Amino acid sequence: FTDDPFDKPPCRGCSSYLTEPYVKCAECGPPPFLLCLQCFTRGFEYKKHQSDHTYEIMTSDFPVLDPNWTAQEEMALLEAVMDCGFGNWQDVANQMCTKSKEECEKHYMKHFINNPLFASTLLNLKQVEEAQHSETAIPFHPADDPPRPTFDSLLSRDMAGYMPARADFVEEFDNYAEWDLRDIDFVEDDSDILHALKIAVVDIYHSRLKERQRRKKIIRDHGLINLRKFQILERRYPKEVQDLYETMRRFARILGPVEHDKFIESHALEFELRREIKRLQEYRAAGITNFCSARTYDHLKKTRDEERLKRTMLSEVLQYIQDSSACQQWLSRQADIDSGLTPAAPVPSNSGRRSAPPLNLTGLPGTEKLNEKEKELCQMVRLVPGAYLEYKAALVNECNKQGGLRLAQARALIKIDVNKTRKIYDFLIREGYITKA
Repeated sequence: FTDDPFDKPPCRGCSSYLTEPYVKCAECGPPPFLLCLQCFTRGFEYKKHQSDHTYEIMTSDFPVLDPNWTAQEEMALLEAVMDCGFGNWQDVANQMCTKSKEECEKHYMKHFINNPLFASTLLNLKQVEEAQHSETAIPFHPADDPPRPTFDSLLSRDMAGYMPARADFVEEFDNYAEWDLRDIDFVEDDSDILHALKIAVVDIYHSRLKERQRRKKIIRDHGLINLRKFQILERRYPKEVQDLYETMRRFARILGPVEHDKFIESHALEFELRREIKRLQEYRAAGITNFCSARTYDHLKKTRDEERLKRTMLSEVLQYIQDSSACQQWLSRQADIDSGLTPAAPVPSNSGRRSAPPLNLTGLPGTEKLNEKEKELCQMVRLVPGAYLEYKAALVNECNKQGGLRLAQARALIKIDVNKTRKIYDFLIREGYITKA
């Protein structure tokens, strides 16, 4: 029998459903060895169970919360409220047969609704359950006053069209599945083939309903309803792990939320270990044998990189020093870079002088990741390698999602000078990194 306390367990002797009182063997089990009074008086024995074993008499004929209510009546009251619904006290009393409508309502409100001890026990149980599941995926739980976003609003799109007040989605998976059933009508004059065909259509519709529920369960279990919160959680990982998370998201339907998160966390740990191993290999190649020397090496390496960057900036200043307008543009551009802003596109000088020379990539971070054609593009467009790599990754990811990319989409995705965007877009298409939509 199941764990439901309202299920009646069977007798091991005659297989009839047990009614209280009945006998439970204290020496056999698990599972518990239960006998009705008739089989117990006959001395029923089965396998290891003997008639002289110690036993317990199982009965609910004792008070629990109220001297006038037995435990059996308490369980019958809860079962009646579950079947008839809270507030239908006349139906509850009719199902119980031993108590009146007023007695059922008074007892339930006193001991199960307004009982402070019972409420505190529920609160403790809830806190223990939340502590046990604090590290798992965050499912969506309905609230007393859920948000009610308007249709096609930003919040509605972030929540994948989910309507918390109705606990449903604006548009279901296979939203027009019901259309196949709207004209079906079972009549007595149908032939066997036509009747079987209609039954097959109903079975197909049932399979679509099951698929809807399966998809909803995946969304709720993995906490995917609020897309913006999910994206914020993704950004805590390094860029490489974020790409892996995006690739492995389609397998979340196979794994549970906890197993999927453990899978991603294990790869994040692997990435950290590989990066640490690479750092230690760099120390070993430099002849460093202890961590004290490693700290000195890191400090000197940082100093060397800063000096190299200063020399690169000085060479650019010397290139621009002959053109005062270009020099002012370069200084404003460097100020934007230092403040974390996107550098403005250079404005052509009205003095009739030649355009700015190609960008010197010496010492700029990310240059070693570029091939010769990409270096040439960055020099001509005057785009630092780090920014180019970010723009390239964004365009390639969007192209993979959409199956193609248009120039207008690229301009909306990377908000820089339109001429630079066109050159980057044409270059990526020419080299085969992206395709036109």
